[in-house]
Amino acid sequence: MNDNKYSAKYALIYTTLVSIILLAPLVYYTIYMKNIYSIQNELSLKKKSLLVIQAMQEYDQADDYFEYPRFTTFDSGLYGENFQPIFTLIKKPMPYFKKGYYLNNQEAFLVVKLPKERYFGAHYLVLHNTISFAPVYEKVLLILTSIVILIFISSIFFLKTFAKPFQRLNQQLDTFIKDSMHEINTPLAIINVNIDLYNRKYEQNKYLRRMKAATKVLSNIYNDMDYLIKHERLNYEKKDLNLKQFLQERIEYFEEVAAMKDITINSSLRDCGTIYMNDKQLQRLIDNNISNAIKYSYDNSQIEIRLYLQNDTCILEFQDYGVGIQKVEKIFSRYYRENNNKGGFGIGLNIVKSIINEENIELQITSTPKKGSLFRYIFPSSLHKKI
Repeated sequence: MNDNKYSAKYALIYTTLVSIILLAPLVYYTIYMKNIYSIQNELSLKKKSLLVIQAMQEYDQADDYFEYPRFTTFDSGLYGENFQPIFTLIKKPMPYFKKGYYLNNQEAFLVVKLPKERYFGAHYLVLHNTISFAPVYEKVLLILTSIVILIFISSIFFLKTFAKPFQRLNQQLDTFIKDSMHEINTPLAIINVNIDLYNRKYEQNKYLRRMKAATKVLSNIYNDMDYLIKHERLNYEKKDLNLKQFLQERIEYFEEVAAMKDITINSSLRDCGTIYMNDKQLQRLIDNNISNAIKYSYDNSQIEIRLYLQNDTCILEFQDYGVGIQKVEKIFSRYYRENNNKGGFGIGLNIVKSIINEENIELQITSTPKKGSLFRYIFPSSLHKKI
């Protein structure tokens, strides 16, 4: 993950957390503003009620008729003692009748008690309007959006500012690791070449075989580290690979490593056709499984590697008879090791997991502590080209 993606990711997380924390005050602010808005509406209706009452007071009995006041922003009506309508412009049904101001959802009602024997025999003046809290919600949304944007921008700024020393340190560390990897690879190659030249000229001995096996173990660790460093920056090109032939070459490569523990690698390889994968990724998958099988097998035991077709599906199995796995769900976590005495960095199976996830390869694991483990890889039809 590059620095920009890292900053954006954690700025988004921080913004979300802060926004959630601020949500409670905003809820109370919304309720408060709605109450203020409702009070303002109540005062407005009371002013309108005074206008209606004033109009009725100014009515002259000598006039032929009384023109009831009409307004565009609210409706009103006159009601009798039992709230039977005498004259009303209110079309909304009143849920209940009581003196004073009340809200029914967005419908506001103001009931004013009138003096008896006046105002055309009416006992109550009722005013109604529809109140909308949209301005309140718009204001709250604007505040929330402004806060979120401000927090997000400031989070990215501060994260980048605070991260600069660590970025420089990380860059120096990355450069150091790359240079170290290069420096390690060169002597490894020299040792391997010289051992091969010596074996061609002189009779092989157990000491050189051990040296050769040790360099192969180091080479596998080196390849894991190299892949871990480069895999996010490189685009691994795929090609058709003969899985049986490829697997046989890797088995031969690890036979000397297995011989250090007097472990025999038994292989049963059927021709499965070709696999459309990157050769470096396929090598990491196979090498880490064989390496782990050797590492966690008991001395003088055996490892079984099987390749076969089942219902036109290519299946690859690695079985050992060793210490087994205590916590299967944790073995793919980076740097996790169940047995610290076995060495390694705990990155091999993490790399394998990333590769099979990328290629949609199914993995089934069966393991019994102190008896051994079986890793079964089922290749999807999208990768497998049949014979």
